Amino acid sequence: MNTRRLTFALLGALVISGGCTLLLGRRMAHQAVKSEPKIRYVAAAAAIAAGEIVKPEQLSLFDWPASQPVDGAFLKVEEVAGRAAVYPLEKGQIVLNKYLAAPGSGIGLTTKIPEGMRAIALKSDEVVGVAGFLFPGSHVDVLVTYRPPQGPDPITATVLQNAQVLAVGQEVQPDPAGKPKSVGVMTILASPEDAAKLVLASTQGSIHFVLRNGSDQATTANELVQLSQLGAPIPNKAPVRRPEGVSQKPKAYVVETILGDKQTSASF
Repeated sequence: MNTRRLTFALLGALVISGGCTLLLGRRMAHQAVKSEPKIRYVAAAAAIAAGEIVKPEQLSLFDWPASQPVDGAFLKVEEVAGRAAVYPLEKGQIVLNKYLAAPGSGIGLTTKIPEGMRAIALKSDEVVGVAGFLFPGSHVDVLVTYRPPQGPDPITATVLQNAQVLAVGQEVQPDPAGKPKSVGVMTILASPEDAAKLVLASTQGSIHFVLRNGSDQATTANELVQLSQLGAPIPNKAPVRRPEGVSQKPKAYVVETILGDKQTSASF
């Protein structure tokens, strides 16, 4: 009887001590978290599309540990509202200055051009535009085919690699259904130096876009491709053929004979 009572007493003591330890640990953890200083950053309260003017109701303040500051974040909603989003923002994402266009820069395509870059429009067609499967956000290589002044054979050269397509025609957003669309103009993002190369290339020959995987960031050596590298022999100039049945008249020989004061000539 005494053994059973002692066992119950020990079990009760263990349960009480465990419960006290658990409550004490939770209280200490809660106090530790509560005592850590916070900072409130501006975050997206709803999804914001690229090129959209950010409205105050699309923003909220989000608590963040003060010991881990975020560069480029905002502390006031007024600093973000009214500016255009350069990149899409997800709900709950902290808004950074690099995600927004400069104040007063307007909307549309200009909000998608990073500082120091340029947007250039290049003429295209259904075949050159990869049969309509180029969308805003695609990455392409830009090639040009032209005839150099040193020779009559055409040459194809790579002008720009891994260029981003900003707009297809007048569309700056891809089709939600992914349907192909044939357009006449592609707008490419390029540096000022590359933009000058593209302008020169467009005046020398035909422009071609080569679609590439968006995750492929590798660059290759820019080698010129000549007609002789296609493997087919280059035809020579055809010889001049004379009409059948027409024979060339042989050249006549003239012999002059002088006898005294007389001079005669004969042809053979």
